[in-house]
Amino acid sequence: MKIGILALQGNYQKHCQILSQLNFEPILLRYPYQLEQVSGLIIPGGESTTISKLIHTAGFRQAIQSFAQQYPLLGTCAGLIMLSNLRQDDVGINPLGLINVNVTRNGYGRQLDSFINNVTVTLNDKQQTIAATFIRAPIINDIGPDVEVLASYNNKAVAVRQGLHIGLTFHPELNDITLFHQLAFEEKIN
Repeated sequence: MKIGILALQGNYQKHCQILSQLNFEPILLRYPYQLEQVSGLIIPGGESTTISKLIHTAGFRQAIQSFAQQYPLLGTCAGLIMLSNLRQDDVGINPLGLINVNVTRNGYGRQLDSFINNVTVTLNDKQQTIAATFIRAPIINDIGPDVEVLASYNNKAVAVRQGLHIGLTFHPELNDITLFHQLAFEEKIN
């Protein structure tokens, strides 16, 4: 199975490694027509203002929104920002509005404030503790009624799911955490 990784900007190579571990074929996407080749999409972390501009410039916006009606998306850090509603007067971002959450960019602080901490994930009434790397991570402020919280940190949601789509404020790929890639693509596609 082929899973696309939006390869306009950001750390997409680590996502390739995770997908390969799970026996998915990673496809680096740089053009909207490539969405026809894949059964899921990852929007990786990076610089959200740049990613937003590149999505617009490359013509991905409507293509991703159409794709998302049938196929799962996983957004990590800046990827979550792009999947969100982001209504915090952030003029540099034009989010896709695919997960009904509002976020604040860099909510956990600047680059120097980056950290790794344990986060407990709850799936199907089972809990699992993972290491989560937060790098200039967004904070989820508001959550719509149709959004499921999968994990929290300091009483704030850090992993959410709405329908086919999952958004994370942290980077599971940096700690070789495969859980969310599995959840997004194995469960939804099978």
